[in-house]
Amino acid sequence: MRVNEARAAAADWIREHGGRTPGFRGSYFSGSTVDLPADAEVPPGSDTDVMLVVDGPEPAAKPGKFRHRGALLEVTVVPWESLASPEHVLSSYHLATPFRTDTVIADPTGDLGRLRARVAAGFAEPRWVLRRRAEARARVERGLRDLADGRVDPERSWPALVLGWLFPTGVTTHVLLVAGLRNPTVRLRYVATRELLTTHGTPDRHEELLRLLGSHRLTAERAEHHLRALAATFDAAAEVARTPFPFGSDLTAAARPIAVDGSLARIRAGDHREIAFWLAATFARCHLVLDADGPAALREAHRPAFAELLADLGIRTADDLRARAGAVLRFLPTLDAWADDLRPTAPR
Repeated sequence: MRVNEARAAAADWIREHGGRTPGFRGSYFSGSTVDLPADAEVPPGSDTDVMLVVDGPEPAAKPGKFRHRGALLEVTVVPWESLASPEHVLSSYHLATPFRTDTVIADPTGDLGRLRARVAAGFAEPRWVLRRRAEARARVERGLRDLADGRVDPERSWPALVLGWLFPTGVTTHVLLVAGLRNPTVRLRYVATRELLTTHGTPDRHEELLRLLGSHRLTAERAEHHLRALAATFDAAAEVARTPFPFGSDLTAAARPIAVDGSLARIRAGDHREIAFWLAATFARCHLVLDADGPAALREAHRPAFAELLADLGIRTADDLRARAGAVLRFLPTLDAWADDLRPTAPR
């Protein structure tokens, strides 16, 4: 499916369904497909992100991932309150990035269009770039400080501990992507950062990011081995899932092409070290579901495969997570210097 076809499907869903949401204020595209040409193919395993803007509280039932007219959509609800101030949006890298270009799908009041014009005009101004960088850096430090200092809730499960290390560590890539005016994508953050650093003539810096993640020595063969095990774990978790999790729609039959097929395509394209981030994240999320909803025998059957992947990343114990968190925190001054070296290369 081409990008323009997926966008047309998203616009159709907004007309038929999204626009009926109580408090509907409009909608816009976000995510990795925003930067793709309209006639490009949607990459394997990619969805089309749609932000549904509403007045008032978020609806209890959130759309998540689903297919509409053949397109895999992910619909996220955004309170208008978080967008009402252009200055607030310009200071937030997740909020600001989609408005670099014309991503608006529906705008019944005209407010989204006015916001987009303000954000696009100021997006590359150094003061806003620095604020967005600071936001990303603070996420790294905030996310890892307690872990590095050994202040961890003893009741916290192993998958939750892994995620508590993994996602803040991955935000190191966002600091650089924000500095380079690139899209701070989620699943492919390490791929995008490699491309950015290569463009700037510093591919060796990407190796350091992979070392902090632990995937710098991972081979394509091992990554594909872990993916096969993840596919089995994913299917088991999707079958028993009952407890609502924020990431719940990522572990469904509709989302399987992203977690499995898309990851396989990336591994075979040579991105095996970069995709390790998403393999680990999906594994950990599956085990949160299995811990909550699966029988003990099912949990134990899939635990060794998760441990095997983590071992290939150099993670076996909570002490390993603590040490790795500390290494990332000590790396932050270097990361700041690298971000200072970057100059915008992407179109505004």
